[in-house]
Amino acid sequence: MGWLYELTHNVVLMSGCSAWVVAQVIKFFIHAAIYKTFRMERLFGDGGMPSAHSATVTSMAVATAITEGVGTFQFAIAAMLAIIVMHDAMGVRRETGKQSVVLNEIIEMFNSMQIDGNWSDEKLKEFVGHTPLQVAAGFIVGAIVGCVMGFVVFAA
Repeated sequence: MGWLYELTHNVVLMSGCSAWVVAQVIKFFIHAAIYKTFRMERLFGDGGMPSAHSATVTSMAVATAITEGVGTFQFAIAAMLAIIVMHDAMGVRRETGKQSVVLNEIIEMFNSMQIDGNWSDEKLKEFVGHTPLQVAAGFIVGAIVGCVMGFVVFAA
């Protein structure tokens, strides 16, 4: 059972998991406040404010910097991964979400016109990527969680 102890006491891993949970809970309540409805999907879904992906990778990079140092290969890997994930969230994934909105509208139009064809009733996922503000908010959440986990838990 030594592996379980090591796994649950891995500050970098626990920091990433904690940041994801914190960001998803914040996302759930922000969505509920804006749309006046509780959607449990927002606790696990992609997209929205703040970016849980950005929070996760940022907290891991910050916790790695604190526990291993910024001159280590571990930090280099964590930092580059964070940069790639955040860039991708604002780029390809965001464009995919925009395209899904348009495609869903086209499919709905064809369905309403009752044009022959095998049109799906299933909607494409529209919450996929993030705006720069959502990524920045995720970065801030991740930096805070990474600092708390790195300084408080690592120091204990």
